[in-house]
Amino acid sequence: MPIMQARELARKANLDIVEVAPTSVPPVCRLLDYGKFKYEQRKKEQQAKKSQKVTILREIRLRPKIGKHDFDFKARTAKKLLADGAKVKVTLLFRGREITHPELGWKILQRMTETLSDVGALERQPMMEGRRMDIIIGPTGQKPKAKTEAKEATKTESKTEVKAEAKTEAKKETKKEEKKAKAATKTGVKETLNAKA
Repeated sequence: MPIMQARELARKANLDIVEVAPTSVPPVCRLLDYGKFKYEQRKKEQQAKKSQKVTILREIRLRPKIGKHDFDFKARTAKKLLADGAKVKVTLLFRGREITHPELGWKILQRMTETLSDVGALERQPMMEGRRMDIIIGPTGQKPKAKTEAKEATKTESKTEVKAEAKTEAKKETKKEEKKAKAATKTGVKETLNAKA
């Protein structure tokens, strides 16, 4: 369709001419409300952002000569992070001559992987970067919905409580109004009787 005809159609329909596919030959245009079109595109982008899953990488640092209690404490912390849905980077730092025995670090990282096997899976094998050796462990299951379900339950409970309170207050108000109306009618009757007497 020639451009002049398209402009005339758009003017008659009170719409805009929007180029939808500029790369095709010939370019494709549509008659539509441009403001509404932009609004719908923005909504689609927001929906896409909502559906994206954001993963957080948290780091735990260890040393080759770590004690059993300290190791257990770090493992518990890593389990909590994995349960929350974050990935965990376990880094082993070597100082001084410790670098001459990387097999000790390898054993500690293997032990950490075995300890966390129930909540996480190894995503990246141990790598040496200078004086650091690290692994990345990702959560195996989905993020637990217990927290979100509990929040929703408390929200619904609070809403029902508010509604119940509002109903009781409304009943009290209607009772007060009825009493006032009765009292007003009684005083009105007494006034008319006094006026007659």
